[in-house]
Amino acid sequence: MSQTQTLDVGLEGLDALSGVDALCLFVAEDDRPLPSSAGYVDWRLCGALSRVLQGGFFTGVKDDWLLLPSDGKLTVPRIFVVGLGSRKRLDAASLGEALAGAAKVLSRAKVEAVALEVPQGASLSDAVRAEAYQRQFLPAFKGGRVSLLADKGLVGSLSSRKG
Repeated sequence: MSQTQTLDVGLEGLDALSGVDALCLFVAEDDRPLPSSAGYVDWRLCGALSRVLQGGFFTGVKDDWLLLPSDGKLTVPRIFVVGLGSRKRLDAASLGEALAGAAKVLSRAKVEAVALEVPQGASLSDAVRAEAYQRQFLPAFKGGRVSLLADKGLVGSLSSRKG
């Protein structure tokens, strides 16, 4: 079973990552500008993710995948980017599918420790996001450690579900 630590979403949270060999970002096709962790990572990468999106190589459609090197601009060497499809249409089922798919790809890539932020969507409560993470991502991820970049609402929902 993976052990989880939580860090705040933002540059400080990204800078606090240690012993993590991959970062997993979720980007929707309608995410422009990039929100949350993806936006912070793009800032650190001097717009590299935005350039890939503008070039059309990766667009954020469902089942779209991208692997980027951090080039030493983050403490994490590899960045896996997962396409979510439309964030406006992101529901509990599609969130669960995206998290389970990401966990499987990360496991196949032999990722031992990953950092990720559970995606938000217009109709997704913190409780639904916490449940999808715990029921879809954690059982499918074969690595040993997860650093969760989380807002206070998600942290509270994760804490209340442990009991």
